[in-house]
Amino acid sequence: MQGVLSGFAVIAVVIGVGYLIGRRGYLGDGGREVLTKLAFHVASPALLFTTLAQADLSVIFSNRLLVTAMSTAAAAGVFVAVGAVRGWGVGRTTIGALCSSYVNSGNLGIPIAVYVLGDASLVAPVLLFQLVGVTPVALTVLDLASGGDKRPLWQRLLTPLRNPIALGSLAGVAVSASGLTLPGPLMDPLTLFGNMSVPAVLLAFGISLRGSTLPLRGAERAPVLLAVALKSVFQPLVAWVLAAGVFGLHGALLLDVVVTSALPAAQNLFTYASSYRVGEVLAREAILLSTVLAVPVLVVVAALLG
Repeated sequence: MQGVLSGFAVIAVVIGVGYLIGRRGYLGDGGREVLTKLAFHVASPALLFTTLAQADLSVIFSNRLLVTAMSTAAAAGVFVAVGAVRGWGVGRTTIGALCSSYVNSGNLGIPIAVYVLGDASLVAPVLLFQLVGVTPVALTVLDLASGGDKRPLWQRLLTPLRNPIALGSLAGVAVSASGLTLPGPLMDPLTLFGNMSVPAVLLAFGISLRGSTLPLRGAERAPVLLAVALKSVFQPLVAWVLAAGVFGLHGALLLDVVVTSALPAAQNLFTYASSYRVGEVLAREAILLSTVLAVPVLVVVAALLG
């Protein structure tokens, strides 16, 4: 428990420094964007590659992946059912379902896996499942609902595979499966790049907190509250029940799967909403609220299971 709280304390301190940097304007107007791009395109792919290249693949392809898939489907399914009954529309309901179940496995998942769970590879199953499994389905639904992207279907389905974090993860898995040991002159620079991932992500997140507006003041109040409740409470609770009751996980394994399920909604969901011009307020407010709630939720989870 003490180690988990210490991990959250480290994360909070770095986020706080990021907030101060943003408030003081030390990095200028584009500081957050630069840090985010650095983490997304270089540092996080390098961290996941170096971690997974030396990881035991049984950690990735295990019962925990099934728990993640089932809890994701449960949370998204509830929002879809309510959205269908309330007539929220296909596009808006799709964005809401993503906000209810698609966790921030990259921006916050990696640092939490490193500092709280002690192993960055533990977030890889969730990240790969979402990028390779959930994202193509969701974007296809949004395409069909909006008539936006005119590319062939097979090209749209391959979009997540151009994601640098997904490519870094898949490359790491491939190296691990091959049994190869990469030479130091290749791994050492990648390790150095990977070491930038966590601080860059947390500083960028801290900068983003400056100037945030208060949510729940518009017409999206009901879907936002539903999405946040499903993401912050329902999904980790379902994961807990499935992991402990169905798959018999306990100890560190149970903590890992519940913590990853309790992560907030991913920030890239707002990018999807903005790209398709649907559910933008819903995405922005659900992401913000679930991120704020993630801290007490994760502390409670750690206290109960740590």
